[in-house]
Amino acid sequence: MDVGGTSLKLILAVDALTPPLSGIGRYAWELTSRMAQLPEIEQVRYYRNGQWIIEPTDLLAGSQIRFKKPLFKLPKWSADWCWRQTCKGEVFHSPNYFLPNYADKAVATVHDLSVFKFPETHPIERIRQFEKLFHETLQIATHLLTDSEVTRQEVIQYFSWPAERITAVHLGVSPLFCPCTPDELKPVLQNYGLKPGGYSLCVSTIEPRKRIDKLLAAYSRLPAKILAQFPLVLVGGKGWQSEHIHALIESAQKAGWLHYLGYVPEADLPAIYAGAHLFAYPSIYEGFGLPVAEAMACGVPVITSNQSTLPEVSAGATMLVDPDNSDDFCSALEIALIDLSWRDSAVKKGLQVAKKYNWDTCVRNTLDVYLKI
Repeated sequence: MDVGGTSLKLILAVDALTPPLSGIGRYAWELTSRMAQLPEIEQVRYYRNGQWIIEPTDLLAGSQIRFKKPLFKLPKWSADWCWRQTCKGEVFHSPNYFLPNYADKAVATVHDLSVFKFPETHPIERIRQFEKLFHETLQIATHLLTDSEVTRQEVIQYFSWPAERITAVHLGVSPLFCPCTPDELKPVLQNYGLKPGGYSLCVSTIEPRKRIDKLLAAYSRLPAKILAQFPLVLVGGKGWQSEHIHALIESAQKAGWLHYLGYVPEADLPAIYAGAHLFAYPSIYEGFGLPVAEAMACGVPVITSNQSTLPEVSAGATMLVDPDNSDDFCSALEIALIDLSWRDSAVKKGLQVAKKYNWDTCVRNTLDVYLKI
């Protein structure tokens, strides 16, 4: 299709489509599954580490991956030239930070700058990867995307990036995240020994900047009656530099007020969210904070950090705290668990805020950037 005198052909990098899907993987999948359906786009091709992927769903299904190898086996400088010719004139979008040096009309999504702002919370291999590949990406990129306005401003300031060449596009929430009745929730929750409305919830990778250790410290100080009525449920895989946090998790499990579920199948997450009495997300740095939006969409009151993008994403619908202040955090948790007036207001506000986060809007706003360049 000819749009504004330009035939819009798209190349999507699908390297983030590796099960189980991370937040970036989910974002990449929503783009991948929706872009080809838009009438403004004539063609979509899928790229992964120097190969053309024929069917992206193969990457998630555990089936044989079908790909079309490049037709050339040449020295790197010559192969790069050939790749550049095959990509010429097409919008190339990497949803996962890094662009190949032969991308044309190149767009990269920068989800956050945690590697640069909090290097101590990342493994050295990841830091080195970003030091090399991300700076190369900035030389290649025609335009950048971020998940939030806060991150957009960070990129502008940190890298002196031109403001007119970077756009904030909020992420979306699946319609599967919605309020549910106890009867609807029981078939899933009973598999985990949970009762609707009978627990608090945190969904997060276990790593330092997520401040899970601070949540455990504050939660442990709640009155025994509250701990018995609303134990804390923690969902999330093991991240880096998390050994001391897992020691705290084990201690809290022995004390009886924490249930650590580890990785949970994606299909079960909406019910686990919707069944929570309270959702807690104490991270001090996020590119967006999708779990907060998902919890609000489920009609669950949320307490989250007053830092980074979380005030932007929650837009006045949550209780904001400094997770590093244990006294204030503990007091806020108690209020959020038992103050009926606040809880009712938080549910109503949260549902309204969450309505604006949908993947159709995210994809359309991303398309606008493609058309712009």
